Amino acid sequence: MSRRLPTAPEFIAGIRAGNRVVLGQAITLVESARPEHQALAREIIAQLLNAAGNDPSHVTGTIRNPPSAIRIAITGAPGVGKSTFIEALGMYLVEQGKKVAVLAVDPTSSVSKGSILGDKTRMERLSASEQAFIRPSPSGESLGGVARKTRETILLVEAAGYDTVLIETVGVGQSEITVHSMTDVFLLLLLPGAGDELQGIKRGIVEMADILAVNKADGDRVKLANQARAYYLNATHLLAPKTSGWTPRVLTCSSQENTGIAEIWHAIVEYQQSTLENGFFTENRRRQAEYWFREALDAGLKAAFFSHPAVQARLSELEPEVLAGRVSPFAAAEIVLKEFEL
Repeated sequence: MSRRLPTAPEFIAGIRAGNRVVLGQAITLVESARPEHQALAREIIAQLLNAAGNDPSHVTGTIRNPPSAIRIAITGAPGVGKSTFIEALGMYLVEQGKKVAVLAVDPTSSVSKGSILGDKTRMERLSASEQAFIRPSPSGESLGGVARKTRETILLVEAAGYDTVLIETVGVGQSEITVHSMTDVFLLLLLPGAGDELQGIKRGIVEMADILAVNKADGDRVKLANQARAYYLNATHLLAPKTSGWTPRVLTCSSQENTGIAEIWHAIVEYQQSTLENGFFTENRRRQAEYWFREALDAGLKAAFFSHPAVQARLSELEPEVLAGRVSPFAAAEIVLKEFEL
């Protein structure tokens, strides 16, 4: 016999009370594909938004009234030490009295290396902290689906009182562009002694970064780390000015030795204060809300299209013709689209 799901008011009460079990259950609802779970998740999120004022319009742009939480993207090439860095930063924040949530955006987490699904066991100290909450992303889904669920999860953990949300991406690619659209600060981890052409880092990823941190600056790699810092410092000076008005900071750190972590956090706080003062922080969140509104419309239209009976019939009829080369893909698509009526 299956257990009864809590009602929306029960979920909301548990989340606001900081109950991690209830929070985990709510996130599972968000991740579920079952229509009744999705409906309940939407109701929970809507009520939490209305009560907590997570709408970006509630952020005034002044430091006197900052948003309830700051959302930080953390990315870097595989092997850069993301999980170790996240634990070091998370523990530092917990010691400062912060409540930290760690999430992941990783559509291939069940088979990839370096994701939170594999690294959660390594974050032993942070996992054990009552002030921290670590949640891996769903596995085996498209990036769009995982990202949408991650954005909704952000709203849930913020409603539960987590004031710092760290969002890890698995590597360097499309997921970084997506996570940039749901976070306030973009932090890029780098390896000492290697240029971006050796680390597989695209120029666009460097351009998105608000803070660049050369990790593993310890032992005999300190000199290499300082050289890499100088390299990226020069590189950032050649980039176009950021619309945020912020000049990217380039720092070094060692997650193993716990050095440079405080300086990175101070740079994050400085970024938040700067962008709140000039209004970019508020405007950025508004733009992100608009982006995800349109993404949700696109996803809904796609789902409605492919579930349409006439579309399904035409697809099964035309796909063999396209594969055999008897009908052009474009002509077939036009025929199928004509079958769709909302």
